[in-house]
Amino acid sequence: MSETASKSLGAPAGEPDAGRWKALVFIALAQLMVVLDATIVNIALPSAQQDLGISDGNRQWVVTAYALAFGGLLLFGGRIADLWGRKKAFVVGLGGFAVASALGGAATNEAMMFGARALQGVFGALLAPAALSLLAVMFTDAKERAKAFGIYGAIAGGGGAVGLILGGFLTEYLDWRWTFFVNIPFAIVAAAGAYFVIREPEGGRNRSPLDLPGVVLSTLGLVALVYGFTRAESDGWSDSVTVGMFVASAVLLATFVLVESKVKAPLLPLRVITERNRGGIYLSLGLAIIAMFGLFLFLTYYLQIVKGYSPVKTGFAFLPMIVGMITGSTQIGTRLMTRVAPRLLMGPGFLVAALGMLLLTQLEIGSSYAALLLPAMLLLGLGMGTAFMPAMSLATQGVEPRDSGVASAMVNTSQQVGGAIGTALLNTIAASATTAYVADHIAGATSRSQQQLVQLEAMVQGYTSAIWFAVGILVVAAAIAMTFVNAGRPGGTTAASSEEGAADEVQIPVVAH
Repeated sequence: MSETASKSLGAPAGEPDAGRWKALVFIALAQLMVVLDATIVNIALPSAQQDLGISDGNRQWVVTAYALAFGGLLLFGGRIADLWGRKKAFVVGLGGFAVASALGGAATNEAMMFGARALQGVFGALLAPAALSLLAVMFTDAKERAKAFGIYGAIAGGGGAVGLILGGFLTEYLDWRWTFFVNIPFAIVAAAGAYFVIREPEGGRNRSPLDLPGVVLSTLGLVALVYGFTRAESDGWSDSVTVGMFVASAVLLATFVLVESKVKAPLLPLRVITERNRGGIYLSLGLAIIAMFGLFLFLTYYLQIVKGYSPVKTGFAFLPMIVGMITGSTQIGTRLMTRVAPRLLMGPGFLVAALGMLLLTQLEIGSSYAALLLPAMLLLGLGMGTAFMPAMSLATQGVEPRDSGVASAMVNTSQQVGGAIGTALLNTIAASATTAYVADHIAGATSRSQQQLVQLEAMVQGYTSAIWFAVGILVVAAAIAMTFVNAGRPGGTTAASSEEGAADEVQIPVVAH
């Protein structure tokens, strides 16, 4: 973010933008589309997998290709928005997202599907930072800004619920392809509205040179990391390519850190991530998302394949988690945020989510939805919602104004990369456990029906094995939040925001996708 634009975040420079509230409608609509896309595809995945002949080992690439391109390129997307201008980046991002969605809907094989999903991620990475910086620059009054981000956050958060239910209806009554095509009208309306309503903020461009080595190293490092996890599933952890990918990732990301410490205009200024509270938040949020993303995939398959739920019924089955998240965020997180230190919400929040996850380790073929899945989802949602609210707020607290955009992008990056790793890692664990169970039990199954039962039992065994790992990951996230995050409550004495200029910071909630 440029110096001039950044200063306007803390102190109003002249009159606020007259069209700011209209602009908020189109920005929120674009964010709704991106969030909706993350959940809508999960519901359609079993149908798309069958139609396109995607193997079980490759299916997570439908989710991973999007999350990785989005996460890997977010910092670059934010920097491009500073270079081109936020309005232009926003409109181009929307147009590209619509084209990528059309390609996904028209996919005839797995390669075309994965390519379309990666392309959606690329344009999403251009769109998301531009949307956040536009809001931050257009709403200069503190009270208005809080209200605008509150509305933006609520609409974006509700996108998850809309996506699950809409995905179910479209898959069941039309075709899974409509879960992609539905993005096109959203994108056209948001782009047209933005083009005519949004005025590019003065001094909104940053002409400092682009950190190309940083872009290349960070993107390749993250791609190698996730490909390593994915490769481990099909070829094993000791496979030479798998090991090579992990080694390459470590070297690339270490070189990225070294380059960022030397260049004049780094893609990611290291001061943003080395501050104790922010470092703790990025790490704990990334871990929590690893646990959550894998779970979404398993529960979708469990409900549709093992329990025989229709796509619509599956969508409604996820609602308790969304209700829990909104309640945890708006009723618990927001109300207690000004009264207690953030870590006292984050630590217990992650532990409550771990408790919900622990219930799901008891899954069996005949498990009752009301007795097991419903309470588990409510606990997961409540815990995550309570933990995320203060984390989002604290992630941009005390940062220098010129770093507020990159601090927000880092929250989103830790979420997206966590999602990509979570899907690949937990899918690997589940597939290994399933294969082992079938090998041990298939010999005793003589009839076809017994063999089918063994296959279903093996699937559930795979899911519960992976969910045990997710429980452990959430406990570690809670421990990191309690240990690293040492800021006091907002308005009280804080260990984090004693820096000069902290009062001018922008609080930007970034909604998890």
